[in-house]
Amino acid sequence: MRTASLLIDSLGAQPREVFKGDDYLAVFERAEQIVGLRPKLDGPRSTAGPGIIVTAPGEDCDFVSRFFAPQRGIAEDSVTGSAHCTLVPYWAARLGRKQLHARQVSQRGGELFCEDRGDRVNIGGMAVTYLEER
Repeated sequence: MRTASLLIDSLGAQPREVFKGDDYLAVFERAEQIVGLRPKLDGPRSTAGPGIIVTAPGEDCDFVSRFFAPQRGIAEDSVTGSAHCTLVPYWAARLGRKQLHARQVSQRGGELFCEDRGDRVNIGGMAVTYLEER
């Protein structure tokens, strides 16, 4: 079975587009598709990439996303800065803007304010420290 077929089977839904970088990027048509995804987390383990980013245009923001990385021991990450380093250039090019408002729609989720700076991505938002190494 091809990697794209495994990815689609794992997500249980057909994205409009799929890109491969450090992680897979699966682009859907609508935000409710992202919210409604119930992936089979054993499926992504058999894909070649370590993580799967899913995204769609937002309704009250520029775009929404979720991030799954079972190969890294993360079923679903709540808010993922590294995924936004992929998402921001994609959406900046698609929307023709450098400043973007994003929402990661995982169970805990978060709101991010991002800027595409060419070779860098700035990400801001509210955060709560929940663990410190001593």
